[in-house]
Amino acid sequence: MTEEDNELLRIRHKKMQELLKGKSKAESQEGAVNKSIPVTDATFEESIQKYPLIVIDCWAPWCGPCRMVSPVLEEIARDYAGRIIIGKLNVDENQETAMKYRIMSIPAMLIFKNGKFIDQVIGAMPRQMLELKITKYL
Repeated sequence: MTEEDNELLRIRHKKMQELLKGKSKAESQEGAVNKSIPVTDATFEESIQKYPLIVIDCWAPWCGPCRMVSPVLEEIARDYAGRIIIGKLNVDENQETAMKYRIMSIPAMLIFKNGKFIDQVIGAMPRQMLELKITKYL
């Protein structure tokens, strides 16, 4: 990544933060989900159908990069409450869904819009990059 690319990411992130801060309380949704939600094989289909935009974080407790990206996803869940839902799927405990979506590396984020799989992000990355990959579907 060039210095220009890094500068563009920084500017986009700053603008996004300014927009979020300028959002009035009247615009925020009362009772919106502002933290990640647990997802299992049993609740997976219901979860992706229930929320207009949901990112399923496929992780495992032993995975270092998963532990690094988890706080970033929690921040995104909080900052985009009511617009982006973050679901947490432990792949060790929910192998059926992991196999269905061919999860070979973790962390892996599966992005669903209106119940349809639209994208996948593999690996840990800085918030700015992850946020851009997710928010383009808003």
